[in-house]
Amino acid sequence: MKPLAALLLAALLAGCASAPPTPPAPSDMFSDATFGKPGDHVGAADLFTMTPAMRAYLASAAFHAEIRNKGAEQGLVDALYQKGELKIEYDSAKTRNAAETFEARAGNCLSLVIMTAAFANELGLKVNFQSVLVGDTWRRNGGLYLASNHVNLTLAARPSSTISVGPERSLTVDFLPSETAAALDTRPLDQNAIAAMYMNNRAIEAMVQDQLDNAYWWARAAVTQNPAFISAYNTLAVVYQRHGDWQMAERAYRTALQREPENVVVMRNLAPLLAQMGKTDESQQMLKRAASIEPYPPFHFFNQGMSAMARHDYKAAQALFAREVRRAPYYDEFHFWLGVASLRLGDTARAREHIALAVENSTTSDTRTLYSAKLEHLRAQLPH
Repeated sequence: MKPLAALLLAALLAGCASAPPTPPAPSDMFSDATFGKPGDHVGAADLFTMTPAMRAYLASAAFHAEIRNKGAEQGLVDALYQKGELKIEYDSAKTRNAAETFEARAGNCLSLVIMTAAFANELGLKVNFQSVLVGDTWRRNGGLYLASNHVNLTLAARPSSTISVGPERSLTVDFLPSETAAALDTRPLDQNAIAAMYMNNRAIEAMVQDQLDNAYWWARAAVTQNPAFISAYNTLAVVYQRHGDWQMAERAYRTALQREPENVVVMRNLAPLLAQMGKTDESQQMLKRAASIEPYPPFHFFNQGMSAMARHDYKAAQALFAREVRRAPYYDEFHFWLGVASLRLGDTARAREHIALAVENSTTSDTRTLYSAKLEHLRAQLPH
């Protein structure tokens, strides 16, 4: 994979609120002829499609018992997510549509929202999607920095008449801890926004695997689906940049900034590209502007901590990793390296605490296994 480790992607559940109509993407935004045909079926037409297996589960005695005892909204949620027959698990490795999530019995936050909505639609419930204003959470994957926002949904019975007799009763379905989710503000999302987010995620996942043709078509589809979704322009620009199409990348970044001038993620991607293109002064000005909005970019203290680890300054590394943990208390990699630094300093209690938190907050089985293997390797190297 090409070494563009500093590229930032506001993705994986990045949300956008409902807004006035947005002009379509400029006609010169796309470069279809420079990419091969996609290996995937690109689109969101089947995003909420129910399969025969899903309908069979709806018709099962166990499902009907949940609905009968708890009502449609709570019964649906418990039937899907209680540790019973389905045992659907959280796994951030791949974004899936409703049918794929049901078949795999696993999905990331967006996938679980999509599958829950598909079942709710089949039951005739009213579904509302929401962007939860929890702030960006950053992670790394395949040489890319990924920013994740959060979505949830509410379920309610559809009114039986046009006469309102009181406030609508609804159930919020969220994959954050309930005490955390309840305290956060939300903004409404429409189904079009959810579809664009899904396609943007698929683009990023393809790019992580160095499948640039697939990534291009998914990003293109996301931009076309929802021209107001700035993250999709950023993703498209990163695809162009990795493909070596610098002018198209610059065009996509600048279009994103025209529509959202304070977007620091786009600024920090465009600035080094401008430097590579010989536009040094503009690049420096853009970096200064980004720094004035966000002085410490994602992974700032983490990268400093890794440098401290490389020179065996474990005390400094421990302090720097601790700063990142305070900024992102649920990110597994920060906890893991804080645990490693603590282990190097002989602070085994703190090491055990943070490595346990790394395992607890890890969103894939692969990373949990990796953390355990790294820990055993480090223990073997330590003097007895």
